Amino acid sequence: MQPKISSLADRPDMLEQVVEMADSWPEFVIQDLVGAAHFPRIATELPEYVLFAEDEQGEVVANAYSVPFALGTESRGRLPANGWDATLVWAFSDLRRGVRPDTVSAVSVSIAPQAQGRGLSALMLSAMRDNARARGFSEVVAPVRPNAKHLEPHTPMEEYAHRVRPDGLPQDPWLRVHARAGAAIDSVAPASMTVSAPLADWRRWTGLPFDTDGDIEVPGALVPVRCEAERGYAVYVEPNVWMRHPL
Repeated sequence: MQPKISSLADRPDMLEQVVEMADSWPEFVIQDLVGAAHFPRIATELPEYVLFAEDEQGEVVANAYSVPFALGTESRGRLPANGWDATLVWAFSDLRRGVRPDTVSAVSVSIAPQAQGRGLSALMLSAMRDNARARGFSEVVAPVRPNAKHLEPHTPMEEYAHRVRPDGLPQDPWLRVHARAGAAIDSVAPASMTVSAPLADWRRWTGLPFDTDGDIEVPGALVPVRCEAERGYAVYVEPNVWMRHPL
């Protein structure tokens, strides 16, 4: 049985269940300060862009967040190198100033741990596209976080993103889901999100010592985390892959 998909605009009573749904993001990923400041606002200020899936028991098993923004302005015009962070900043800046959006960006697709492996990611991506189309948009863009890149943290993202299988589809599973939905790679966003924090925080998030200078491989990180042990901090700058979905 297909899960029931709704938006928070249509089902505001589900707000708490949607925002509190368990997920499997690495702890350090959700410490991006731009995301921490803006992501929670989507559910309350842009509820029509928050979709969720319910199983037969009415439990939320997936959610998909997106935001509208104006890409085709004189000061923008191209997808930003600081992808995920810039998208959130642009979206809420445009909302505050009353700028008419012309593009929808995916922000996240999350599947509850107990519901993974059922094809819900593709279902939610399709629903996100349909939602944007129904609202009059002609394109969805996505700063995609390739879900197998963490296995090769030292491989340049440009090289990794363009690997394809014999059938021509991307080798990475999540990039492949987007490609099957009709998306094509636009560019790499080399600084899509940044997490800079004291070493004590990194030790708590990862369980690693973070006691030597240099690049540290962290489980779940797409690239190494740069540790400055003597200075007491570490920085993670995550690259993503911009993909464009014509509708």
